[in-house]
Amino acid sequence: MGFETISIGSLFAITAVLVVIAIEAGYWAGHAVHRHRENEKESAVSTIVSANMALLAFVLAFTFAIVSNLYEARKTLVREDANAIRTAFLRADFLPEPDRGKVAELFAEYVDLRVRMAQGPSPESIRQGLIRSERIHRQLWEMAIAHARTGTNPPIPNLYIPALNEMIRVYALRVDIALETRLPRNIWLVQYTLLVLAMAGFGYQMANAGSRRSWATPCLALSFAVVIALIASLDRPMSGYFTAPQQPMADLQAEIAAAMQSRQRRQDGPGLE
Repeated sequence: MGFETISIGSLFAITAVLVVIAIEAGYWAGHAVHRHRENEKESAVSTIVSANMALLAFVLAFTFAIVSNLYEARKTLVREDANAIRTAFLRADFLPEPDRGKVAELFAEYVDLRVRMAQGPSPESIRQGLIRSERIHRQLWEMAIAHARTGTNPPIPNLYIPALNEMIRVYALRVDIALETRLPRNIWLVQYTLLVLAMAGFGYQMANAGSRRSWATPCLALSFAVVIALIASLDRPMSGYFTAPQQPMADLQAEIAAAMQSRQRRQDGPGLE
């Protein structure tokens, strides 16, 4: 079972419990060692624990930087996706009727579909949405190629097809970043290994210093659990906690809907404009 199959809430609870257990295990190990070797210097233990904490902080910062960059990339791709679709939609006006109207309807359906997919439906709904999106791509591409082969409308191969190609490219990139790009499992493994070792060392240091258990331990556990949950939330755009703003796509949806209404009024009669 991968980390991506564990819910954010469960990951938070598991991390908090794991930190408490690691500190407690280190505390008992420190007591056991201290009874047989009382001359162990506290300064040496403190140095080792500090080094472990520094390594843990570095890995957490490194991991957070990765997921933060992915989140920013997803936000950028939403804007690029909307711009690419808008450009292709506008250049579709070079197509002759009746294909111009058919293509406009496909674009309207496509944008509606993309907006719904970004609202966090079930995995099955997303899968069906991806299948339908790719079918629309094929339909748009086949109609564009059919008109380009006639050679009677130069703007289609020179303007519309490149815009359509860019739209499909950005779509593929956005799907890859949003649904397939995740933190490698090895990074999670290293992160949790260092967390357990650092917390065990912290508990060992407490016992070596002759300190009793502190009520601050749960606070420390919750703090690390919050950080881990934050990293996991940024790594999973479909979790619903940190989703890229979809306003550019919503604006495009409204633009295309207005354009379709205007087109319909023109078809109904010039006097209705």
